Amino acid sequence: MFKTNLPKFDAVIIGGLGFHYPDTNNFNVDTPYGTVKLKNISINHHGTKLELGLIQRHANSESAGGEHFPPHMLNYRANVWAVKAIGAQRVIATNSVGTMGDHLPGSFFVPDNFVDFTKSRPNTFYDNETVHVDMTDPYCREIRDSLLKALYLNHLELNSGVYVCTEGPRFETAAEIKMLSSFGDVVGMTGLPEVVLAKELGLCYASICIITNKATGLSGTKLTADEVMEMLDAKLVILQKLVLDAVTSLTSPCKCKCRSAINNARVP
Repeated sequence: MFKTNLPKFDAVIIGGLGFHYPDTNNFNVDTPYGTVKLKNISINHHGTKLELGLIQRHANSESAGGEHFPPHMLNYRANVWAVKAIGAQRVIATNSVGTMGDHLPGSFFVPDNFVDFTKSRPNTFYDNETVHVDMTDPYCREIRDSLLKALYLNHLELNSGVYVCTEGPRFETAAEIKMLSSFGDVVGMTGLPEVVLAKELGLCYASICIITNKATGLSGTKLTADEVMEMLDAKLVILQKLVLDAVTSLTSPCKCKCRSAINNARVP
């Protein structure tokens, strides 16, 4: 299944496009939904030794190849199950998004809620029973606060609001963005069902997003994957630091209510 001499993880990062840390030890975790490739990172940050897990969302597959897997084909259930299987409690996800407002490309965004427009993805662990998990607070308040604190201490703009998740892999149309912007702030393709699955397993989960571009129809130019990747590359180092700063500031044990989200959710 996986090696048994694992450390106690301070957090697991589910990393988006291009997110990585150097000097990692790799291991596999078998789940009911497939095998997940994890990386163990031991790192000292501001005098604190951190033990982190890293799942590279788009590169994680049982395939032997090095393909980049598109958002609608990712094995979200396996990834989230693997976090629980190794005994971790906290998850920080990194995501790339387009802004539907006035945010500057290159800035960061910490979602506090979401709207789900995905269509074909398995979105629950409970296919054979009725479970209505509570989503009053979709994202862990403690981790969100730590991410916002990290942005503040690094003298970066604090952006927060509603994340809209679309199915992909195509970009949205200008008409879709006009509609989505009436109730959302940023748009991406990978935040769902990840946050819901984490909630079903009682995990503490929050996301920090890189705003890579203005959404379709807002910039007056064609939107390309190249400009998204260029922004991600340019912001990798500061994103790595923000995640480490956030994990370092978290208290242990958790005092949030994420673990109890599933309580009283089952229909008898």
